[in-house]
Amino acid sequence: MTAPGNPPIVAARRHAPLLLYSAYGLEDASFGGQVRPPSDWLDVRAAAAGRVLRETRAGLEGAVPGLDIATEASARGPVAGLLEVSGRARILVTGPPVGAIAGLFSGSPAVDLAAGARCPVVVVRGRSPVDGPVVVGTDGSPLSEAAIAWAFEEASLRNAPLVALYAGYDGDTAGFSGAETLPESGRLLLAERLAGWQERYPDVAVERRVEHDKPRHRLLSVSHGAQLVVVGSRGRGGFSGLVLGSTSQALLHHAGCPVMVVRTEKPDRRRSR
Repeated sequence: MTAPGNPPIVAARRHAPLLLYSAYGLEDASFGGQVRPPSDWLDVRAAAAGRVLRETRAGLEGAVPGLDIATEASARGPVAGLLEVSGRARILVTGPPVGAIAGLFSGSPAVDLAAGARCPVVVVRGRSPVDGPVVVGTDGSPLSEAAIAWAFEEASLRNAPLVALYAGYDGDTAGFSGAETLPESGRLLLAERLAGWQERYPDVAVERRVEHDKPRHRLLSVSHGAQLVVVGSRGRGGFSGLVLGSTSQALLHHAGCPVMVVRTEKPDRRRSR
């Protein structure tokens, strides 16, 4: 995991250790390019990163007593460093796509963090009301299946209700017979996809919504009253050449609450009760 935002809360809910991570090198150097920063520049950056990590750790230890917190600094560039850390993290938490981070989500040559990370990425943005629901967008694609799994876990950990949203148009009924309308196909899809998870998480109250709208429009709207929005990195209508779907990109830039982007199937790590 990495700051800023609310990583200590994320870790504390799971009784998991928290890693505060800082990658202070140049992106070109970390990707094997020809640009090599001078050693004295790296020394200054390393000292600054170490100072920030120590101060942040001290503050969090006072705010969340008992939380297992470690720190790590790397001379790699932020993108390469975060991608490496994602391979050994449960969840990666970062700030919104501004400044240097913005390029990760805008189709730049740099590897897109939300599309390339090996664990779910939570981008902390907007406001997160403590009494709001967790919202998951689903369209029946494999990644939306994984998003549902993560959304149920998040709702259970937060003691929050879950809103499962299917949005589309009348012609957007892939996987169902032509005789079915959007509301009918959406209700069938939600019933099928949610049934098993509702049995595994009986403590989570679920509201099913079928909306006649573009998914990104509806999810952006509901994000302003939600604790968290969970989506797959690409939906059923995504193109294979895209590293991140349009709905996910829109949420990362404009959502009113933190966004979790899921790009791999969720391992079965159901916490014991």
